[in-house]
Amino acid sequence: MHTNDDGFETLSDAGSPPERNKKAGPSLKARAIGYLSRREHSRRELQRKLAPHAESPEQLEQLLNDLERENWLSNERFAQSLVHRRASRQGAGLILQELKQHGLGDAAIADLGRQLQGTEQERAQAVWEKKFAALPVDAKDYARQFRFLASRGFTTECVRCILGSIPPASR
Repeated sequence: MHTNDDGFETLSDAGSPPERNKKAGPSLKARAIGYLSRREHSRRELQRKLAPHAESPEQLEQLLNDLERENWLSNERFAQSLVHRRASRQGAGLILQELKQHGLGDAAIADLGRQLQGTEQERAQAVWEKKFAALPVDAKDYARQFRFLASRGFTTECVRCILGSIPPASR
């Protein structure tokens, strides 16, 4: 602070230490480890969350590389975690779409897709039984149950196996 010509005190930036201009809070690595200790993240997701706190894109890229090398960050673990969390409620289509959005490689997605396809019918049956007590009695009810299962990412063939054929219209 210094006094200007009018006798008022003013703040000056001339003598301020450089630490003042830095962002306060935990380091970038501490933030990353905090996120990763709560749950698995994909590289793309962690990059998006940390970007506002990084001083440069190069710093962020180096940190992500270090985290992968130290096995804190793993896209494979993230994918398995996501499949484990979602598989009991969603079909393969929805889960694979989410994995693509997180930037996982095509080979990893294809492997997980094959795993999910093997259990698709049983998972769809469990989701249907939890929501509905009986098979559809008319075309309107069939459409409602069909939409429900399709919106959860289950394939058309799988839904048709569970619901059977469309009941005749009631008069």
